[in-house]
Amino acid sequence: MSKERSTTSKGRSGRALLVWGLLVVAANLRPSLTVVGPLLDRVQADLGLAPAVAGLLSTLPLLAFAAMSPVVPRLAARWRPERLLWWALVVLAIGIGVRWVPSAIGLFAGTVLIGAGIAVGNVLLPSLIKRDFPTRVGLLTSAYATVMGAVAAVASGVAVPISQAAAGGWPTAFGCWIALALVAVVLWLPQVRASRPAAEAIRRHRLPWGSALAWAVTAFMGLQSLGFYVAVTWLPQVFQDSGVSAATAGWLLFLFQAVAVLTSLAAPAALRRAGDQRAVATLSSAVVLGGYLGLLVAPGWAWLWSVVLGLGGGACLVLALAFLSLRAQDATVAGTLSAMAQSVGYLVAAAGPVIFGLLHTVSSGWHAPLVLMCVAAAGQVIFAMVAGRGTVAPADDQILERAPSPGRS
Repeated sequence: MSKERSTTSKGRSGRALLVWGLLVVAANLRPSLTVVGPLLDRVQADLGLAPAVAGLLSTLPLLAFAAMSPVVPRLAARWRPERLLWWALVVLAIGIGVRWVPSAIGLFAGTVLIGAGIAVGNVLLPSLIKRDFPTRVGLLTSAYATVMGAVAAVASGVAVPISQAAAGGWPTAFGCWIALALVAVVLWLPQVRASRPAAEAIRRHRLPWGSALAWAVTAFMGLQSLGFYVAVTWLPQVFQDSGVSAATAGWLLFLFQAVAVLTSLAAPAALRRAGDQRAVATLSSAVVLGGYLGLLVAPGWAWLWSVVLGLGGGACLVLALAFLSLRAQDATVAGTLSAMAQSVGYLVAAAGPVIFGLLHTVSSGWHAPLVLMCVAAAGQVIFAMVAGRGTVAPADDQILERAPSPGRS
């Protein structure tokens, strides 16, 4: 009896350690990206970078996501996902350290390494959640999206104060996040050492390019990512041109992210109540559409549209991540679906801020760019109706089959 209790206790502590490890990994997936925007003008001035070159600091990680995502399932099948994720965290820490060096070479080389490390985490987290917590997909996806968003918001908020108070200026504001990456490296190490049965390993599998449902999930992921990166890149300038100060515009961007984090906390309840997610995904996407329409017709109400965009955007982020697990029949398909959705999706996201900025330059205003975002949000509404269905993406060319509800999946 005591032996059984000891085994049960070890099992519970092991799963608790795994949950904490996943959440700390999630905490590292965005701060190195969101810390850049508030300091971009200082970086550009200190290093003498042209605006287009400085803009690569936001685009390069997304391109790295798109390039790395398709190969992650093959690497995971060869090295085991736990080991691959540990090495990705090491690469992330090295990238942050390299970017701490105040030079253009260090800045861009470190950014590429950061993008590669985060790309692996982006793909593997949904797969590991599906494998190890199949009955808690909605809850854990919401938890890691909330942690990811909260740390990202904090990083953008403290970037300027750290650069002003700490020795070294903006390089220190970039480099201080190495501490969080090293914590993740240490906390994830027990998962690398833990032995797992072969049946639990993520097998090699082709990406589901032939699945219409997989393409709907991919489109939903890409369009919601496009909206997020356009928002964090351009919303402050849109707000300033509507009559608010630069400081207020920064706080409005923080408000957008903070509301999104709060919304993500409520997502699990919606996922549990629905047999599928069409209604909540469609409604959330429609709220995003309403936010952009509001900015288009009444830009003076900037605080209101920040809240509206945060309400819809936070729910859409959780849904996009949850679909990677809920639309998969097992951890293997979750990994391949995640790789496909994030590869194509982040290519779409990378193009968004560039096209938005070009339209602003060509049209000398924000009307055309905001019309573009309304069109993108309307497309997201359409794809939400398909991606939210209670079906699963096939492995290769298998026929779609009915999936359990999120509370039992």
